[in-house]
Amino acid sequence: MSSKLIAPLSVATVVSVVGMTIAAIVGVTRNNGGTVVMESNNPSPQNIIINAAATDMATRGPPKATNPCDGAKIQLDNVQCAAAAINGQLNGQSGANVTKGYVGDLDVDVEPIDEPYYKRGLCPVNVHWHEGAEHLSVGEYDEMGTGPTGKEEAHRALAGEVREGFQCRYYDENEDMFTKPYMWKHCVGMKVGQTYEVHWPHSAAGACGTTNQYQTPFYDGVFCNLDMETLVTLTPQQIASAVGVQAQIFTIVNDESYYYPNLMRGMIVDGEKGSDIAYYTGSTTGTSRDNEKCSSYAPITWQVDRKCHKISASSFDQLCADMKSQRDDMSDDLYAHGSRELVADEWAADNGKLL
Repeated sequence: MSSKLIAPLSVATVVSVVGMTIAAIVGVTRNNGGTVVMESNNPSPQNIIINAAATDMATRGPPKATNPCDGAKIQLDNVQCAAAAINGQLNGQSGANVTKGYVGDLDVDVEPIDEPYYKRGLCPVNVHWHEGAEHLSVGEYDEMGTGPTGKEEAHRALAGEVREGFQCRYYDENEDMFTKPYMWKHCVGMKVGQTYEVHWPHSAAGACGTTNQYQTPFYDGVFCNLDMETLVTLTPQQIASAVGVQAQIFTIVNDESYYYPNLMRGMIVDGEKGSDIAYYTGSTTGTSRDNEKCSSYAPITWQVDRKCHKISASSFDQLCADMKSQRDDMSDDLYAHGSRELVADEWAADNGKLL
């Protein structure tokens, strides 16, 4: 480490050199290139400045404090889909087919939120993503999509890997943007060329507008200010109007022209992105559910972008850095989760809106 530090002209300060026990009062000079530098000339052990550049500011979180949402998750066990349907207790499931014109077969009496969540007092309480798309949008992310994983391996979990969902149709092994390696600093196990479905759970019962807004697991964020005693008094429509998820599907490319900052805040709405949305009510997803075991966390609103979009690997890595800077530990969401198999027509709600 050099004992010379760059600084603005005519500024006097105190410099400490790592590994040395003295500090120095500095004088300002100018080198041949016109850069202002400081050189040590007067030891002073009382004045020591720490070089903050050695700290990873991008992932520094706020001061530790009690997390009021910790453990707030309300446990609702999965149910047998058929039995729940017979008893009239099954609400629509996710992820479903969101292709324009598609209507599920399950008759439901609730309506999804069909405007931006913030207008209903909901805020994002988490962000996470799934390997491949859990939803289906024919022509965008479907059975014909490809990625770095071969087609014969798609949609099934390999040893040590999560189940992969549908792929977008962008991948081209002959284009560098889909194959050029990216040096990941914050996300775990991510792949250039791969499709991911990003979820932003929202809740009216979250710690909205506070340092504790974002939580892992997302259930803690959703239920932060809601207990079981209150939950059981709510109607299905009240629940669907208070809890929702945004979903957007991306193919990761190693190309900075596709960079978007601040993915923490929710779905990208910019031009074609976020302009073609499917609205319906469904459930939580994940590989613990399928077309025999259904989620009891329902009905909740889903707002799903029907289009697939390219996004830079650096956008995701910045997202992971932002997640590391939250008060709650979000490390369990820094990697892709497995994708639930496509919900069968009989368990998909018939209330989809084409807005």
